[in-house]
Amino acid sequence: MVSTPFSNGRTYSIAAATLAAVFLSSSTNAFITPTHHQSRTNPSSSTLSMVTGQQASSFGPATLIRSLKKSLPQIPFLASGPTNPSNKIDIPDHVATILAQPAAPQRVAENDARTATITARATAASADAKELKGMLVGDEDASAWWRSPTPGARDITKEEPLRVLVAGGGLAGLVTAAACHAKGMKVALFEQASSYAPYGGPIQIQSNALRAIQRISPKCFEEGGLVLQASSYASYGEPIQIQSNALGPSIASPRNTSRNWSRRGLSRPIGLKIGYKKGNRLAGLYDAGDWLVRFDTLGPALEAGLQPTIVVDRPVIQQILVKHGFPTGTVRIQSRVQSYEDIDGGGVIATLEDGTKCYADVLVGADGVWSQIRKNLHGLGEGAGGFAASGAAGGAIDDKEARKLARDTIKIAAQADRRYSGFTCYAALAPHRASNIETVSYQILLGEKKYFVSTDGGGERQQWFALIREPAGGVDEEATEENPTPKLDRLRREFASILTEGGDADGNQWDPFALELIDASDESDIKRRDLYDGAPLLATFDPQRLLSPWAKGSVALCGDAAHPMMPNLGQGGCQATEDAYRLGEELAGVTHTGQIEGALAKYSRVRVIRTSIIQGFAQLGSDLLVDFDLMMTIPFLGPFFLTMTQLSMPWILRFLYTPEF
Repeated sequence: MVSTPFSNGRTYSIAAATLAAVFLSSSTNAFITPTHHQSRTNPSSSTLSMVTGQQASSFGPATLIRSLKKSLPQIPFLASGPTNPSNKIDIPDHVATILAQPAAPQRVAENDARTATITARATAASADAKELKGMLVGDEDASAWWRSPTPGARDITKEEPLRVLVAGGGLAGLVTAAACHAKGMKVALFEQASSYAPYGGPIQIQSNALRAIQRISPKCFEEGGLVLQASSYASYGEPIQIQSNALGPSIASPRNTSRNWSRRGLSRPIGLKIGYKKGNRLAGLYDAGDWLVRFDTLGPALEAGLQPTIVVDRPVIQQILVKHGFPTGTVRIQSRVQSYEDIDGGGVIATLEDGTKCYADVLVGADGVWSQIRKNLHGLGEGAGGFAASGAAGGAIDDKEARKLARDTIKIAAQADRRYSGFTCYAALAPHRASNIETVSYQILLGEKKYFVSTDGGGERQQWFALIREPAGGVDEEATEENPTPKLDRLRREFASILTEGGDADGNQWDPFALELIDASDESDIKRRDLYDGAPLLATFDPQRLLSPWAKGSVALCGDAAHPMMPNLGQGGCQATEDAYRLGEELAGVTHTGQIEGALAKYSRVRVIRTSIIQGFAQLGSDLLVDFDLMMTIPFLGPFFLTMTQLSMPWILRFLYTPEF
C-alpha cells in the first residue's frame, strides 16, 4: 500500500472527523437510549428502548437488494472463470526486489532463540504476578493512606498532593495510575481479581498508545523496555528507534523516513481476504484466501513520528507498569469498588465489596464495560454493574462460569445501555508457527455469517478470533468423555475448508488457514464471549452529560467503562491509554480541590469527540461485515466498495495515529 506524506497531519484528523460524523449520524439509530434522570438510590425507573440479544441482520436498502438478488435467475457462467493472480500474492515482486537490496531493512525471521526469549519473558512476568510482587499486602495495607479521611477543601501542593483512587486493574487502570503518579499525585488502584493471571493472548499496542505511554512514563517506555520486550512488530525490521523526547514530536525527520519506508511497502501485509470462493465476472472473481484489501500501518505511524505497532504479552505489559509506573504497594487485589458517595466540601468515599472504606479527592472508574462506577455515576439499573471479567484475570474464568456469564450478560446489558453487536466470539492463542508467518502479520477471512481474524502473537504463536453471527446468550455444550471438544467441533464445522468434503452449513469451503489455527489449539484454551459495545456521545440527550460526558463531581470514567468498542480497529486499549494521558494532564493543572470537577469535565469533553469517532468507525466496520458478501458481488458497486475501502484506510490510520490527543 503506497502511503504519501502530506505537509499538515491535522488535515487528516479534520477529514476523518468529518467523514466519521457522517457515518455516525447515519448508523446510530440502534444506539439511541433514553436519558436517565433517576437518582443513584432509585435507578429502577429506567425504561430502555434498546433491543438486546438480537442477531445482527441486514438493514435499509441491503434487505431489498438481498431479496432481489435471490429472486433473480442464477447464471453459472458468471460465477466461473479465472481469478486475478495478483490477489494471491502476499508480497508483490517489486517489494521483494527492494527487500533483497543490501541496504533495505529486513524482518528477523522466527527462530528458536527468539521464541525462547519471548516465552521466558512471559513466564517470568507471570511468576512475578503470582507471587504478588509489587502488590499491597500485610502491614502496608493496614496503614495505607486511603484508609484515613481526606483533609477536605485545600490547596494542592507537593506536600499535600491530590489523592486518586482507581477502580479496575486492567490496562486502563494501570496506565491511569501511572499517569497520575507521574504528575505527583498519591494513587491507589483496586483490582477485583485475586491475581494478575496469565490468560488469553498478547495485547496489541498501536502507535498512538505507544506515544501516550512514552509521554506518561518514559521510565516504562525506556527502562521498562516496552518496545524491546515486544513479541512481534508490524514491520520487517527490529524496533525502529525514532529520536524523540517524551513530551514532544519527533526531532528526527520522520516524514522523510516514512516516505522511503512506506513507498517500499516494508510492512508485512495487513488486510481483508475472502474466506471462500466468491464473486462473478461482472464484479470480480475471488478464490478462497484471495486478498480483497491490503493496507499499510507502518507508513502513517512513521509520518507522525511514532513507533510502529507492537504486540506484547499481557503479563509483560502489566509487570512493566507495576514495576516502573508507580510505587510498590499501589495495587490492591481482591478489591472491588461497590459504591461511592460524595463528601461535603469535596472528595469521595469509596466502599469496597467487603465494606472497607477508602477516602480520596478523585475516583476514576476503569472497571470495564460493565462498570460499577458508571452504574452509580449515571444512575443506571440495579443490575447494570454485574460481574465483569476484569482486565487482570477475565480470561481465567472457567467454562462453567463463562456459560452463566453469557446468559446473565443479556440482563446486565439491558440495564447498562449496552448494545449487543450480533456476534459471539471464540478466541485462543495457538502455539503454532503459521504457514504464512513470514509474509502476513494480520488478516481477516470474511464470510456471510462469520469471519476469522488472525494476528502474529510472536514466538511462533498465532492469536485468532472467530466471530459468528447469532443471538446473544448462546453457550456450548459441556465437555464430556463422549464429547471432549464441543467448541473445537463446532469451529471445525463453521470453517470447514476446501480440503474437507462438503464445506460449512451453507456449502462454503473456507481457506484452510482458519482450520490450521483452530486445529493447533486446545479445547481448554478457547474462550467464548458475546461482543457488546456502547452508544457514542450523539446518542444522549442529557445536558449534563453533554457538558461532562464521563464525569460528575469528583468521579470520572475511562477506557471501556466510558467507551466500549468493537475490536475491528484494535483501538479499545489504545484509547484507554490516551484517556489516561489526558486525565493526568488535566488533573495536573489543579491547584485547589475546588477545581477538580472542572478538570474532570474538561478531560471528558476533550476525549469524547475523538473516542466517539473511533467508536463509530469500529461499529460501522462491524455492521458492514453483515452485508459485505452482498456488496462485493454486485457489478460496479462491489469493485467501488473495495476501492473506497482501500483508499479510506490510510486516512483512518492517520486519524488514529496522531501524536496529539
